[in-house]
Amino acid sequence: MSLSREHELHKRRFSRNMGLGLALIGLVAIVFGLTVVKVSTEEFTEPLFGEASE
Repeated sequence: MSLSREHELHKRRFSRNMGLGLALIGLVAIVFGLTVVKVSTEEFTEPLFGEASE
């Protein structure tokens, strides 16, 4: 029996792990994109010292 031969179970686990990894990367990309859009809008500015927030 060859030790380099991959079992069918390992192939299935690898495909599931790849799917889960891609889903997590997609979720991180969405959150990062929303954060960039939120920060880059004109409404998101820090108040100057002494200004009252409304």
